Amino acid sequence: MLRVCEDVGRAISRDEETALLEACRASRSRSLFPAVLIALNTCMRYSELRLLKWRQVNLTSCTLTVGQSKTESGTGRLFPLNDRSIAIWGSWGSLFPGVKASHFVFPAGRYGASGDGVTVIYENDPTKPIGRWKEARESAKKRANVSCRFHDLRHMGCTRILEAGVPFSVVATIMGWSPSTTVRMSRRYGHIGQSAQRHAVNALKEAGIQDDGAQNWAQPHGVRIKQLAN
Repeated sequence: MLRVCEDVGRAISRDEETALLEACRASRSRSLFPAVLIALNTCMRYSELRLLKWRQVNLTSCTLTVGQSKTESGTGRLFPLNDRSIAIWGSWGSLFPGVKASHFVFPAGRYGASGDGVTVIYENDPTKPIGRWKEARESAKKRANVSCRFHDLRHMGCTRILEAGVPFSVVATIMGWSPSTTVRMSRRYGHIGQSAQRHAVNALKEAGIQDDGAQNWAQPHGVRIKQLAN
C-alpha cells in the first residue's frame, strides 16, 4: 500500500492570523476575507466551503450543514456556528439582496475597476460556485508575509479546539473524519490533548476518597523493599 501523507501542516500564530486577515480584508476579491474567516471558525475543508449553498446556512438556529464532503462521515454533518462566524454570515449575506436558498454562498464572478479607477465593480452568477481563491489568496499571503496553505487554517482550528480541552470524539465530529482517519489523527494530535488528559485523571482523584493513605503507603514497606533490593 502507498504511504499515507503525514503532513498535517502547521498552525499559524495569532499575529500571523491578524496579518493574514487584514490582507484578505484589503483584497479586491471581496469573498476572500469572509471565506478565510469562516474557514478559521468552522474548520471546513476548501471544497466544502467553495460549494456551500445558502440553504445549508441557518442563521435562526445558528447552525450549518455541510454538503458533499471528502468522507461519508463529513457529508451532511451539522454543527453550531459561533458568534464570530454568525456576524460574518450576516454581513456577507447583506451584499446579496434577493438571494435564493439554491444560490451558492460564494458565487462565480469577476471584478474590475470602474472608470474612476477607484470603485470596484462586481459581476456575480449565484447559480455557479466560485472557481478558486488562489490568486487573491497568494497576493494576500505575500502582503501579510505569511506562508500557509488553505488547509493550514483547518489544522489551526483543530489545534485550538484540542488545546481548549474539547474531547477528541467531539473534534472528530466537527472535522468530519472517518473512523480510520480519526485513529490516525489521534496519533498526530495526541500531544496537544495532554493538558485535557491531565485534567481528566485529576478528576478521578477529586471523585475518590480524599485521605486514602497513598502518601504514607511506602513508609511501612520501605525497609522490606530495601532488603529485597540487596
